Amino acid sequence: MSAQGLAYGPIGDRSVHLCVDMQRLFAEPSQWATPWISRVLPVIETIVDRHRRETVFTRFLPAQRPGQGVGTWKRYYERWASMTIETIGPEMIELLPSLARYCPPAIVVDKHVYSPWPEGKLQAHLAARGVDTVIVTGGETDVCVLATVLGAIDLGYRVVLVTDALCSSSDATHDALLTVYHQRFGQQVETVEMETLLSNWP
Repeated sequence: MSAQGLAYGPIGDRSVHLCVDMQRLFAEPSQWATPWISRVLPVIETIVDRHRRETVFTRFLPAQRPGQGVGTWKRYYERWASMTIETIGPEMIELLPSLARYCPPAIVVDKHVYSPWPEGKLQAHLAARGVDTVIVTGGETDVCVLATVLGAIDLGYRVVLVTDALCSSSDATHDALLTVYHQRFGQQVETVEMETLLSNWP
């Protein structure tokens, strides 16, 4: 079973809040709209406001045009031609305005795939800061958050998931992923709600 609550103690001073893909293209009407974003946004804003300097936002950057990409990503952007940057406009990749106002001191790391780890920028930043714990919020629970969490586990980070600050466009797979975290990743993943997090993170 997983560690529900902070089973491994309070959050230390080598921790970062990693907020995944809270962007306009997922919040505004589109084929990738995630209605839950409006529900979790106030929770995420509260965390960021308390820990501005410890926050790193990731942004998912779609292909520039349909059919662009390597391997299956080429097919992906043929299917999702309507979500390429030349169609939606570059402004849609921006963070939601209520979060963007925290940058700086919060920083932004861009990525072109689900996971923020392969391109190396995020890991370099965390290593330079001596980070040992990542606190994960954002969306989607079953896609980019999943990729973020699994990569963090592989790199040896303590992972704290803030369950009331995660969103998905699918209730069923959101719930299924929380069950997987609870039952299969107990040594690496702890799950808490925002109030518990903040009361244990000075």
